[in-house]
Amino acid sequence: MDKQHLRLILNGKSAGRDDVREAVNEVRSMGHEVSVRTTYEPGDIPRLVREALSDHASERIDTLVSGGGDGTLNEVVDATLHELAEDEKPPFAFAVLPLGTANDFAGQIDLDADDILSCLRFAARAEAKPTDIGKVNGCVFVNMATGGFGTRVTSETDPNLKKVLGGAAYLFTGLQRFSELAACEARIEAEDFTWEGAFLALAVGNGQRAGGGIRLCPHAKLDDGFLDLTILPFPTSGRAIDLLTMLLDSGAEGLNNALIQKKVRNVTIQTEDSVQFNLDGEPMNGQSWEIGIRHHQINLRR
Repeated sequence: MDKQHLRLILNGKSAGRDDVREAVNEVRSMGHEVSVRTTYEPGDIPRLVREALSDHASERIDTLVSGGGDGTLNEVVDATLHELAEDEKPPFAFAVLPLGTANDFAGQIDLDADDILSCLRFAARAEAKPTDIGKVNGCVFVNMATGGFGTRVTSETDPNLKKVLGGAAYLFTGLQRFSELAACEARIEAEDFTWEGAFLALAVGNGQRAGGGIRLCPHAKLDDGFLDLTILPFPTSGRAIDLLTMLLDSGAEGLNNALIQKKVRNVTIQTEDSVQFNLDGEPMNGQSWEIGIRHHQINLRR
């Protein structure tokens, strides 16, 4: 096995974890180089990405490892691509060290967040495979963009509640917020597809899961050149509470008859009122959304 240079960008919230330190030491003892950079405040990730790109020119970095949750991976990839030309591929692969609460993306690529050592070994050993990314109004998402009531639940879930309940915290928060349920009116257009109406929630997935393991786009693949669009129309029968409970509890597969699902390359969404979208957990607000796929834009160890 060739010696690898892993550059770990570590979310400062996890810097004191013993299992992270032990994993770094163990992978170093295998003969690999692991250089660690820790975030401290907003703006650190773009700065550390620029440093990695600069360092790569003189000391070859094989893999940029994102140590944190889905949002950390999103920010690392987004910062890297913003430093490059439009169609330029990053000079190193990416890998995930799952240290967040939900770790939805890590779960899809079969990483065990309870075994950090195996995850860092995987970053050194696994094949770097071509992987798609999505873009919303110029901003990157690796896993999923979600919008509607369910998005607000995700972004407003108490971090302390997430620590105690894990993914179930999203369901708990959603049940507390049912009094605020309201329809989002939208026009959604893609290749050979137009839909207009009120939705309760929607997802555009490169990956399959979000919100603590909820399979919103169960048929999505990371390298097929498509995004998976899932729309949950707002029901006319007053069953909004039941539908949202089922979605949060069992994912899209439990709601097949109530959902609209399409594979798309590009999709535009116009909403009557301002709505919130989450890009791998990072919130954006607006009424006009241009969403597209960038096929095989990065290489990811998976």
